[in-house]
Amino acid sequence: MLTRRIIPCLDVKEGRVVKGVNFAGSGGKVGEDMFDAGDPVARAALYDRQGADELVFLDISASHEGRGLIFDLAARVAEEVFIPFTVGGGIASVEDFRKILATGADKVSINSAAVRNPDLIRAASERFGAQCVVVAVDPKRTGTTPSGWEVHVHGGRTPTGIDALEWAERVHKLGAGEILLTSMDADGTRSGYDLPMTRAVADLVPIPVIASGGAGHPQHLADALTEGGASAVLLSSILHYGDYTVGQIKAFLSERGIPMRSRPEPAAA
Repeated sequence: MLTRRIIPCLDVKEGRVVKGVNFAGSGGKVGEDMFDAGDPVARAALYDRQGADELVFLDISASHEGRGLIFDLAARVAEEVFIPFTVGGGIASVEDFRKILATGADKVSINSAAVRNPDLIRAASERFGAQCVVVAVDPKRTGTTPSGWEVHVHGGRTPTGIDALEWAERVHKLGAGEILLTSMDADGTRSGYDLPMTRAVADLVPIPVIASGGAGHPQHLADALTEGGASAVLLSSILHYGDYTVGQIKAFLSERGIPMRSRPEPAAA
């Protein structure tokens, strides 16, 4: 059986790791609308030590505010971790892909720019390989599209009128290597992933689907990886608040027969 991945997410705003509810963090204020989870470099190193399989590092307000990428911070993270990690937020061109990969990142996540210019997916995939291209899809249940799930961009601020399932199929055909699927309705609620949406996308495309939004207990991850059909799970709140460690979550999933990737023990000093 294919092993499943546990991927902590570092949502970064104003140089800090943050977490809101239902995408509130992208436009809210640190300390008011979201939880401040600390320094992103320290958090990344912690989750690496705990046995995370990968990391996702997102500048959650870059697309909305029109700011450039925080390349220096990404480079600092790359110096501290020894597992693959993805960077997203504000990528708008193939040159942005090149710059962020040059910092040491293994993959690049795009969302708003992909909707605005779908050919960016194809161009990046052809130049750097599909394995480097992660397309983030942020749907919300609006009932305005055939599937009922509508894609949103700019940190969830802007509805697009695009059906989430149609978009998922299109980004696969354009050359995306993975889909990072975040339920806007479940995000930050800690009440579980949107399993019907995750299963619908996972059944539709042959590329890995990373379930995101709603993890509050290890059982939620188990459900996403089995009932939801996800290849990997993204999580933040249950780690940031200290409810569980990555190791505890992996043990829980392994005990339930879900194959986990093993990490070699670090060499003795």
